Amino acid sequence: MKAFILAAGFGTRLRPLTDHIPKPLIPILNIPSLFYTFFLLRQAGITEIICNIHHHSLAIRRFIEASDLPGLTITFSEEPVILGTGGGLKKCENLLGTDEFLLVNSDIITDIDFRALIRHHHQSGRPGTLSLYETPEAATIGYIGVDDTLVKDFRNIRTTGLVSSYIYTGTAVLSPKIFRFLKTEFSGIVDTGFTGLIDNGGLSYYRHEGLWKDIGSMPNYLQANLDKTLEIAGISDRMNNAIGMRPHAISPETIISRDAEISCSVIGKGCHIGADCTIRKSVLLPGVTVKPGTAIINAVVDPFSITVIEPQKQNSEHTW
Repeated sequence: MKAFILAAGFGTRLRPLTDHIPKPLIPILNIPSLFYTFFLLRQAGITEIICNIHHHSLAIRRFIEASDLPGLTITFSEEPVILGTGGGLKKCENLLGTDEFLLVNSDIITDIDFRALIRHHHQSGRPGTLSLYETPEAATIGYIGVDDTLVKDFRNIRTTGLVSSYIYTGTAVLSPKIFRFLKTEFSGIVDTGFTGLIDNGGLSYYRHEGLWKDIGSMPNYLQANLDKTLEIAGISDRMNNAIGMRPHAISPETIISRDAEISCSVIGKGCHIGADCTIRKSVLLPGVTVKPGTAIINAVVDPFSITVIEPQKQNSEHTW
């Protein structure tokens, strides 16, 4: 089975970080977010990956090609004009062929068991299976309408009146039947492909109960780095065995003054932190220099900007 990773988005909600860094390469605990997906695929025995790219496409291509990812074959589908989640997938119809495939969003951190998801899909006998996650924030994020074992609606756009506490994780197993309903122009996968499958064979769902975090907004990005540390630590050894990378809070390739106070923070490669600095509940991306006496609290910092995240605004968001 092949995998298709959606990685072409602009990362608008992560600006100003994404003005300089492709969203799929923004690090979580000093590992590019996209590489968490590479790890899960490698662990599940899925080695052929197609990745669509648009924003900062050359940077993504060069970084991945320069990385040591044993056992993975990655093909890029570059979109000169961005095509959305539906059009981007349709463009890769020939690359994906006539077999079922796994679809994954690039802006999530999760430990979904892809093998279990695929088994569930086969048992369902349906042309598609979405992985769902239960959360009390479903009404805010975007609830999925389910009926018995099937997905029937998304945020009531089909006016079914079905409400649940489930959200879509951005992960699915799909039959090539979906290509009948996708459009070649810019379009979303929900109102084309997913709706088409609902009406032509049905969409089943698989309930994921482990780690899942959308990192597509600045508050969520900070939370993923700081609040999910223990959960991510649980996959650290397996990730290292699969792709030779281990999540870590403080890069060994950084210079930190003995007088600096650092707590509940992530410090990236090549950072320089001066004397009497205070870094709390923050993420410093690679290459940041902090002048002596500086205090950084509840913030995300790259070499060009600092974004302070107000605690009361750290709510989950997710879009399709």
